[in-house]
Amino acid sequence: MTKPVLYDFFTTWCGPCRIQSPIIDGIAERLSDKVDVRKIDAEEHGDLSAKYEIRVVPTIIVEKDGKVIRRWEGVTDASEIEAVLTPLFE
Repeated sequence: MTKPVLYDFFTTWCGPCRIQSPIIDGIAERLSDKVDVRKIDAEEHGDLSAKYEIRVVPTIIVEKDGKVIRRWEGVTDASEIEAVLTPLFE
């Protein structure tokens, strides 16, 4: 069984991304054995930004087995993200 993947698309100049970053770091710390967390600079990785149609940062995407399960744009609370992740690994 594959782990769900959490993509955190950000840019270095984005103020809301600086708020989102510690939230994602906390999720990664708590769930590192169950979720693959990938922080992606949207400007440096234009190929992935295009693939996931990133128009706003921060954008958080949860994917399982290659299928996008949920997507959030803007700062998102850890409890909301974890509520989506938890059923994917239980």
